[in-house]
Amino acid sequence: MQYRTDLKTGNKLSILGFGCMRFPRNLTQIDFNRTEQLILRAVEKGVNYFDTAYLYGGSEEVLGKIIAKNNLRGKVFLATKLPLIKCKTYDDFEKVFTEQLKSLNTDYIDYYLMHNLPNAELWKKFCDMGIEKWLREKKEKGQIKNIGFSFHGMYNEFNRLLDAYNWDLLLMQYNYLDENFQAGRAGLREAAARSIPVIIMEPLLGGKLANGMPKKAVNIFKTADSSLTPAAWALRWLWNQKEVTVVLSGMNDISQLEENLKTAENSLPDMLTEGENNTYKSVIDLIRTSYKIPCTGCNYCMPCPHRVNIPACFSAYNVSYTIGLYAGIKNYITSTEIMHSSKNYSAYNCTECGNCEKLCPQHIPIIKSLRDARKRVEPFWLKAGLNLYRKAGEKK
Repeated sequence: MQYRTDLKTGNKLSILGFGCMRFPRNLTQIDFNRTEQLILRAVEKGVNYFDTAYLYGGSEEVLGKIIAKNNLRGKVFLATKLPLIKCKTYDDFEKVFTEQLKSLNTDYIDYYLMHNLPNAELWKKFCDMGIEKWLREKKEKGQIKNIGFSFHGMYNEFNRLLDAYNWDLLLMQYNYLDENFQAGRAGLREAAARSIPVIIMEPLLGGKLANGMPKKAVNIFKTADSSLTPAAWALRWLWNQKEVTVVLSGMNDISQLEENLKTAENSLPDMLTEGENNTYKSVIDLIRTSYKIPCTGCNYCMPCPHRVNIPACFSAYNVSYTIGLYAGIKNYITSTEIMHSSKNYSAYNCTECGNCEKLCPQHIPIIKSLRDARKRVEPFWLKAGLNLYRKAGEKK
């Protein structure tokens, strides 16, 4: 296993991290025995970073039981997340955290992240509730070692968040198809320049870059190197970048784990050849031929005066065709903050003022395109479902 150093602490973190959201299941429950087998094999082969969350449906409890049963606590770094959506008062921070410690069978968390923190405005709201004081006390007591956030918002908000607190860690969505999506490569480099370790989520777009690729794209990869699967190509693209500290993979099958371990063993910064980089470009170009909207994510149209994340709406719309409808809707939900409140960045907010169209170097008919995007990735049932989700969060 290769390791990269967390420059804030000196911790040596395995470049392959275990994302615990997709543990194998028997119908609705996590399969404990299969999950234990995966975790023990991962630790045996050097994986030492495990990422879970309060909202991951039993993941914390199962992970905690396996770690305690097999005496793994001193061998692994535990990362979990504070569900901001469930925190309405100062006391909720302590209530949720105490529950998490119990679930994970531990008295401290190595890396504690604010779950889906999309902008500085929301962070200020929690600061007004006293979260900085609470986090400082937890650090002083040794119950939280490092503090970070997971991000799904816009790039300009990302920079504001970096300036808003002395963060120890960042979790961001990033892959070769999302190079300029959300924080993107620019955000990755900015965080690394501040010595903030960067953890990557969605390296395979929920598995779509492994098993949901267009056949022609798969053939391009095979022609370049038949020994590498599409998943291996995706992971190598990330590990080629020295700014990437850990890449999370939600492995729920032993074959996935073994393949990723093998890929990680031989992955180093700046390892890709010119030919390999050209292969990625060919795959990306092929996928983009099926884009409905020729948006490059340049952000010249931003910021929108009416709070529409235009590039994210178009990216989600394009993904819904190139990768799949579910993947597109998921991208739309996470990048427009529609899950959090009515004060979001969704296409619904467009007033058709036309300011954006004057600035677009691609001359995209943005107003019409936003209508098309909203029709596809904001189906009628989405808002109803999100309203139920918010109400459920308020009751807990």
